[in-house]
Amino acid sequence: MADESGFQLKGSAPERYERYAAPFMAPFVEAILEAVDLHPGAAVLDLACGTGFAARAAAARVGPAGRVSGADINPGMIGVAAEHASRRYPDIEFTVAPAETLPFEDAAFDAVVCQQGVQFFPDLDAAFAETARVTRPDGRFAATAWAARELIPYFVAQYEAVGEHGGKELAEDYEGAFSGTPERLSAAMLGAGFHDVAVRRITFDIPLPPLDAYAPGQLSSTSWGQAIAGTAGEDALLRAGRAVHTRLAGHTAPDGSAVLPFTANLLTGIR
Repeated sequence: MADESGFQLKGSAPERYERYAAPFMAPFVEAILEAVDLHPGAAVLDLACGTGFAARAAAARVGPAGRVSGADINPGMIGVAAEHASRRYPDIEFTVAPAETLPFEDAAFDAVVCQQGVQFFPDLDAAFAETARVTRPDGRFAATAWAARELIPYFVAQYEAVGEHGGKELAEDYEGAFSGTPERLSAAMLGAGFHDVAVRRITFDIPLPPLDAYAPGQLSSTSWGQAIAGTAGEDALLRAGRAVHTRLAGHTAPDGSAVLPFTANLLTGIR
């Protein structure tokens, strides 16, 4: 089914995530890689790697002498990550694994990065303890988690659309995406044995393609969009996507595109 914008729901959710999350992931990926100060030959883990945005960017930085691994609990995400891994750089080893039980040796990595995953860990303390275990002494860890929803107009609009078309319970679940507060993250990092722990807020103005097609496409790649489609059908998902577009009408250019601020908490620490 396609709506009037021409958007059509096709491909798996991980494939849609690879396509629609890319615009607002890219600058934050660069921020976490800058924070861990990668050098040629470094060994890097992309934790909760999704479809491998950070892993691919890290591979370009560490070069042929480096080593990059990616771990994610979602097999579908790992499958898409492996399909998109570049062969110009060192091969990236993608593994299906939860953050709380990583299949790597102690002190295996010079750096660990996590782009928009820490807020979803069911046991943050256990995940950070594992992160500390696989990071070498003096190695670095950097992660991003979305800041308060109210600071990100796109997610304000999406939250309201999810509540309208998916119900109160789904809207409450959506709030979990914004649970990576500075206090929660820094406490877990310190508890895991990291030092020089810091959290700072970073904002990027992100150009998005025309929202009439992008908003339903991006929503379809999320668990909330999938829940709406699963319970109320694909047409309800398309209506929810159109609702996001409508709520952001004041931000759009004549061609329907938009430049919107996205804000995250950047967490850093040294093992």
